[in-house]
Amino acid sequence: MLSKMRNIGIMAHIDAGKTTTTERILFYTGKIHAIGEIDDGAATMDWMPQEQERGITIQSAATTTFWRDFQINLIDTPGHVDFTAEVERSLRVLDGAVAVLCAVGGVQPQTETVWRQADQYRVPRICFVNKMDRVGADFFAAMDDVREKFAARPLALQIPVGQGADFEGVIDLLSMQEIRWDEESEGERFSVSGIAPERRELAEQWREKALDVLSEFSDELTELLLDGREPPAELLKREIRRGVLAQDFVPFLCGSARKNKGVQPLLDAVVDYLPAPDEVPPAVGFHPKKETEVEVPCNPDGNPVGLVFKIQYDREAGPLCYVRMYSGKLSAGGQIFNVGKKKRERINRILRMHSNKSEPMPSISAGDIGVFVGLKFAQTGDTLASEGMPVLLEQIHFPEPVISVAVEPKTLSDRDKLKETLEILAKEDPTFQCREDAETGQIVISGMGELHLEVLVTRMLEDFKLEARVGAPQVTYRESVTAAAEYTEHFAKTIGGKETSAGVTLRVEPVERGGGNRFVNAVKKTDAPEEMMQAVENAVRSALSSGIRYGYPCTDILVTLEAVEYNEAEATPFAFEAAASMAFDGACQKASPELLEPVMDVDIFCPKDFVGDAMSQITQRGGLISSLESKPATELVHAQAPMAKMFGFSTALRSVTQGRGSFSMRFSHFEVKKGGL
Repeated sequence: MLSKMRNIGIMAHIDAGKTTTTERILFYTGKIHAIGEIDDGAATMDWMPQEQERGITIQSAATTTFWRDFQINLIDTPGHVDFTAEVERSLRVLDGAVAVLCAVGGVQPQTETVWRQADQYRVPRICFVNKMDRVGADFFAAMDDVREKFAARPLALQIPVGQGADFEGVIDLLSMQEIRWDEESEGERFSVSGIAPERRELAEQWREKALDVLSEFSDELTELLLDGREPPAELLKREIRRGVLAQDFVPFLCGSARKNKGVQPLLDAVVDYLPAPDEVPPAVGFHPKKETEVEVPCNPDGNPVGLVFKIQYDREAGPLCYVRMYSGKLSAGGQIFNVGKKKRERINRILRMHSNKSEPMPSISAGDIGVFVGLKFAQTGDTLASEGMPVLLEQIHFPEPVISVAVEPKTLSDRDKLKETLEILAKEDPTFQCREDAETGQIVISGMGELHLEVLVTRMLEDFKLEARVGAPQVTYRESVTAAAEYTEHFAKTIGGKETSAGVTLRVEPVERGGGNRFVNAVKKTDAPEEMMQAVENAVRSALSSGIRYGYPCTDILVTLEAVEYNEAEATPFAFEAAASMAFDGACQKASPELLEPVMDVDIFCPKDFVGDAMSQITQRGGLISSLESKPATELVHAQAPMAKMFGFSTALRSVTQGRGSFSMRFSHFEVKKGGL
């Protein structure tokens, strides 16, 4: 039953306590029988060796558990900015999310990133303010932070009993009772009691505020309150649920996952307030045959439509394709059509995942999440549907990689194995790219940051047992044009005793930063056959990826095919490709080409005493400070700096802040590099 299902994700800044919260959820729902701690490298959802060593989440892990007879498909996403693609692809397929906030740090930079991603996909969410037992914890300040940063409307469903070292439990504002957790049973048992007289007034104030917010959206509740009657709990829950689905407000709960406090009410809130798969707006797809947008309602009896949102490689089973079903039903052993690749695929097995363990399922229906084994062509973002109803769901967009390293196999015989491994990793992770340098013959891999590449390289060497040498990290530059220019190229050559010729006129011009590359064909269809036009487009796309002067990929260029010269007797696709390639090069050389470098958004956290030293470290590297934000325990500096100058910054920052400073960095934009290479 769809109404008894929840697809949710846990999202937050790094170290806010997502994985710890997930461990408690699994323990209290009976999925695991002992709590694994991140610090001991024993967390269930952090199953990769690198995750256990570093104490961070790298890959989003999926599991299914049950609470009050509700099926909860749960995805624990990474918090580190280098793995933002994992969050992006998870949010794309989730119906609801739990945003975990640190009670001390409040809204942190990566919280802003994931919140914006959730806004983009219109994911309803509830907030869990974690780490209430930490010194400096402030539940009410965290709520204010969300109100200010996101213009969201917080709705407190609980308030804490004490904060910091005095944190004992929570006051439930709906039932007006205090809840405390039992230490001996690791928080599995809890006691409920009346509100102590010294806390009664504060609890009544916050309940009043909650009812004020709810009554704005409910006439029924307003009438009850005006008559001086006590609203029933069922009505309050119904109105909170309606408001969460409409995203009118964000409910707030609190606790300390590490101290096993506050997790069961969070599970109740997930079931009570977050949407079932059929309660969110239907997915929108594109029908390639009809060339129209179509809605895909969540209906188990409809045509099958699913989205591959993640691929994980398994040594024995091959690629495991994580699929969210939006419509219809699929059975193990059946066939499905990969719409984007225009290929039929066979589903050998369907699995229900629990972190890196699995159990077989005979079939999967609309609204559910499962893993398909046996798909040969599928990649992240592919739509699986029926040939009679080939719907393309919206592609998932990923940011550009900004940092590269060269990788060389230790022996020539390892070269094929290296390429095979890189192909597997690129299929798993769309933000990871690899290319062969035309001049040096080196294989260059690119990723989102130093940690991202470090993890990928470790996986190559340890998981895939590759013998390879790895170079120092390099910045991934881009090339672009700064003016408009047109160029005509005539190509004529005798190949195998046959005359071939083609003429191509291309115009190149810059588009706004972040606009990407575009190709426009302005030539009439009657001027040349389709295959010649296609040859021109292929040549342009290839030239865009191989650069203008320095061999770096091009970005933000609009290429227009203005005219062609076509002679039926001498025209070949090869001639048109060659002419287009040379015309592109000629036009770009005339259009004032420039080298672009990646500029990063940098957020530095440090104690007040060291903020001056931390700011001077960033300005010495050509960075610009944009703002300074005061938090109760730390200062937060927002700045922008060129990626090329940021290598080794973490060591320098730790040095000037006596090891108490930290920073996060994410790609902002490309801008013209002064002085060339």
